[in-house]
Amino acid sequence: MLDDPNTLRGVSRRLSTRNGWARSSERTHLLSALTTADYLSLVALFVAWISTLLFLSNEPNWAILTMFVAFLFDKLDGYWARRTGTTSAFGRQIDSFIDIFAYLVTGALLFHFELAPNAFASAVVGFAVLAFGGLRLVRHNAEGFESHDAVSYYHGTTVVHTSAVILANYVALNLVGFWDGWIATGLVLFSTPLMISEYRAPKTVTAHVLLGVLAIGVGLVCLGLEFGYL
Repeated sequence: MLDDPNTLRGVSRRLSTRNGWARSSERTHLLSALTTADYLSLVALFVAWISTLLFLSNEPNWAILTMFVAFLFDKLDGYWARRTGTTSAFGRQIDSFIDIFAYLVTGALLFHFELAPNAFASAVVGFAVLAFGGLRLVRHNAEGFESHDAVSYYHGTTVVHTSAVILANYVALNLVGFWDGWIATGLVLFSTPLMISEYRAPKTVTAHVLLGVLAIGVGLVCLGLEFGYL
């Protein structure tokens, strides 16, 4: 039996698998598989990490402005992939991985350092943001977009929407007298399960323009707060 080459190959394959090795034909050569769009995603990750460090250094306004740079590169990667015809399931996995840090981790940190009324509220809200956001990204990777009447829809709200809710609460806390951390806690907690709801969020140019206008508005508020104009 051991003289049979098929048997020998089978034994070799099992031993290789058992030892944690995969044949070269079964491996993904990661660096060679990355496209320009994927490298743009990695730039977004790098900028999101800088934003994280700024939050930890008690620089929330600069951290938020840096977040927006990460958001920009996150949008650029998808645009470039579609423009160059290099969209792939592998690229979508990378994009979702980056989204965890660019939107969810930075959003949870913003809530923790600037909005949370106490440690317990921070723990609960941070967990909700990360858990529901992570589940939403997993579902999107598995299902993709819904399409009706030539319009694409997200299944549930997106991590961008949740980040926008947290940012809006940061602005309100600084500009609206009666606003406090408990109001922010309730609104953010209400928004997080919507990411895995049956709501259909349209993917349209109008929606992206509105989010862009919101980012510009929040950015101006951050600059006003940082330089003492507000």
